[in-house]
Amino acid sequence: MNTKVMTLLFMVFISQAIFAQKDDPVLFTVDGMSVPLSEFEYIYNKTNGQKADYSKASLDEYLELYKNFKLKVYKAKEMKLDTISALQQELTGYRRQLADSYLIDREVTEKLVKEAYDRSQQDVEISHILFRLLETASPADTLLAWNRALEAKSKLQKGELWASIATEYSDDESVKNNRGYIGYVTALFPNGFYSLETAAYTGAIDEILGPIRSGAGYHLLKIHARRPARGEMEVAHILIRNEKAPDLIQARWMIDTIYNQLKAGANFEDLAKSASHDKMTASKGGYIGFFGINRYEKSFEDAAFALEHDGDYTQPVKTSIGWHIIKRISRQGNPSFQMAKSRLETQLKQDARFELARKAMISRILSESNLKENRTTLDNYITTLEQDSAKSFLTYKWKAPEVLSQEPLFTIGGDTTVSLGDYQNFMQRASRKRQQLAHLDVASVARTLYDDFVSESAMKYEERHLETKYPDFKSLMREYEEGVLLFEVTKREVWDKASQDTVGLQAFYDGHKENFQWKKRAVISQYSLDAKAKDLGDSLREFAKNNTPEAVLEKFNQNGGEKIVSYQNKMYEEDRNEVLNKMPWEVGALSPVELSKQDHSYNFFKIEEILPPGQKTLKESRGYVVADYQDYLEKEWLEQLKKEYKVKVNDKVFNRLVKK
Repeated sequence: MNTKVMTLLFMVFISQAIFAQKDDPVLFTVDGMSVPLSEFEYIYNKTNGQKADYSKASLDEYLELYKNFKLKVYKAKEMKLDTISALQQELTGYRRQLADSYLIDREVTEKLVKEAYDRSQQDVEISHILFRLLETASPADTLLAWNRALEAKSKLQKGELWASIATEYSDDESVKNNRGYIGYVTALFPNGFYSLETAAYTGAIDEILGPIRSGAGYHLLKIHARRPARGEMEVAHILIRNEKAPDLIQARWMIDTIYNQLKAGANFEDLAKSASHDKMTASKGGYIGFFGINRYEKSFEDAAFALEHDGDYTQPVKTSIGWHIIKRISRQGNPSFQMAKSRLETQLKQDARFELARKAMISRILSESNLKENRTTLDNYITTLEQDSAKSFLTYKWKAPEVLSQEPLFTIGGDTTVSLGDYQNFMQRASRKRQQLAHLDVASVARTLYDDFVSESAMKYEERHLETKYPDFKSLMREYEEGVLLFEVTKREVWDKASQDTVGLQAFYDGHKENFQWKKRAVISQYSLDAKAKDLGDSLREFAKNNTPEAVLEKFNQNGGEKIVSYQNKMYEEDRNEVLNKMPWEVGALSPVELSKQDHSYNFFKIEEILPPGQKTLKESRGYVVADYQDYLEKEWLEQLKKEYKVKVNDKVFNRLVKK
């Protein structure tokens, strides 16, 4: 019987191995170490981006680079560099940092950004009724607001007009003017109004929604319509105010006169400056700038967004303040997702919805990981805490017991047990929050901290399993680990040798002197004249033409007086300085006097000497020699690795990648 079971298990194992090979075959091996196709494709796409065209030339080139990379990594592991404690600590630290942000970015930020962007592509026309309620309201006040909202909703459902119910019930101060009608709005809604935004973008048209809780209280919501987002319009306008004209008829006559002048060819900006009653914009040719939806009255907005081309202007448009002619300057449509992403990320991380999404993620983790709590242990401990530490627990003085309890408090995932002592330690670390919640009783604070502790434990549990759940996280960690090993092994085998091997460096220099040559050089004096003495610029330049720098300083810097002239000796190779490039390369040549943007001094060059091409010494060219010597050592090292370790490519698998 045992033999049959073992045979069966062996067959299952073999079939799984064959399936895995078919699903992700080995592309090449380095001395037996396998590199799967998926790994190569991942790094090829990541490195090349849009240039990853899968042409044979591109793949051949990158395969050679990746084989060389893997050879060096293999060598590092052969040297046991992956066992060095400092490198292990570096890798652990990086994993901790990456894991901390990975889950939040993946499950919270990315989803919220995509949701916000998708919503911002639509404008939503809404009405609402507000039942104001503080976030710290008592249960009695909360129930009262809830019941008022239900009462108003019931009347609306029976057919009473929204405007009259809004006027009767709404605590929104603007209800006197708009009767609950908000108009078109777009995401993002203000901080604290995420639930209202969600209802506006997901609810049915003309349905009475709510009560919906926001940071301001409860809302009843009605969605009238949705349309593609308008974006922003850049406009100028000419305004004739009603109160500035003798009567409304006169105001209309004045705007019509201006409109006819425009049609006859008059300049919009000139008319705005001379005739517009908008003092804020008239001096700027009527320029208002960019505006989006729901900023101005509906008639003004609709007319502006109806203009089809830059430079077009409207017929006279009536608003509550008078008559306008609006000119379109430009229209800014909705940005692409990539352009909007960074801005949205910043906004969302400051929005209350971010914390809501984070809590939802933690709830998902706890549900999937099968959290099992020992509530009796928690309750008993909190009772003891109330009795023994009531006075000190809500202050910075409280400390966890010296001997921490090992009693199990809860388990996560069936393989992780968290003790009461772990919770005690957490509460000691949470000193600031204990003090912030000091207005509550000990039990309430302890239970609040327990919820925080469970959340932290859930995150740590999920982070420990990231490689198993998320292949891309596993790839990131492999990249970093191999990058750390590559850096260390290259440092030891190449960089340190190149900088410390003085004998080898000298020998390399001696054998490659022809690579380290001076071009033709100019030795120059660069004169600087203080801005206060700029009138002396021409006379200074003329005197410097036939005199030494010392003579120049002696003449223009009087003894005991202010030093207005200075100079520096410099040397430049040919084609290495823009000023010299424009000058004749001959002794005594002078450049024009130019103003320095940095210190506002006046400067010019004088060529003092021309040096012919020549040999650089090792000291003069050390940086270049070291760099070339490193390249030389690395090539030699790579050739040695190719001889030492066998690299075998599966051509059949590789050829499957080629698309052109």
